[in-house]
Formats: sequence, structure tokens, C-alpha cells
Amino acid sequence: QVQLVESGGGLVQAGGSLRLSCLVSGPAASTNFVGWFRQAPGKEREFVAVTYYFGSASSYEDSVKGRFTISKDNAKNTVYLQMNSLQSEDTGVYYCAAKSTWTSDFRAWGQGTQVTVSS
Repeated sequence: QVQLVESGGGLVQAGGSLRLSCLVSGPAASTNFVGWFRQAPGKEREFVAVTYYFGSASSYEDSVKGRFTISKDNAKNTVYLQMNSLQSEDTGVYYCAAKSTWTSDFRAWGQGTQVTVSS
């Protein structure tokens, strides 16, 4: 069973930075791809970034390109989301998720961590 535990959220001023962490556990076949999503108040959950857990491939949503970086430390079973130049529009609950293949749905989800950017 896949378990994902996020941490690192908090309150930050606009222009600041935060690094989120996602501790990943479970069968390797179910965690080939680990991603980050976010949900702002009153809005649907949206994709932020994804990485191939056992390689170097990654992809980002257009609005975070150049500001956010997804990375991983396989020895620590952790995927990170470094967020720089934060804007008020980045406020929301950030979720870590995992899936088996590039085309499959994300089946495993963490509980989320709150990020609040004050302007």
C-alpha cells in the first residue's frame, strides 16, 4: 500500500520561498511517477508538477515553470517541491500523489499541506 506524507507548508510573504517534502513508501511499481497538485479555496484541484521517481524526467504546469522545481532524494524516499517567487495565486493545499505509469491516473494521495502566500 502506497503512503504519501507531505510536510513543509506554511505562511510566507509574496516573493518568498518554501520547500515541500513528500515522504514516499509502498511498492515501487505504484510509485514510478510522483507529482504535486494544489487546490485553492473554491477551486478544483490542479496539477503542479510530476517527476519520474526512478529517472530524471519531469513536467510542470505553465504558471509555475521557472519558479518551482521538483526533485527527489531516493535514499530518503522523498520528493521535494521547491517553490520560489511565490505569489498570492499559489495559495492552497498542496497534495503529493503517485501513479504507476505516465498515462495512468494518480491513485495514491497524501493528506495535503497548506501553503499561504500573503501579499
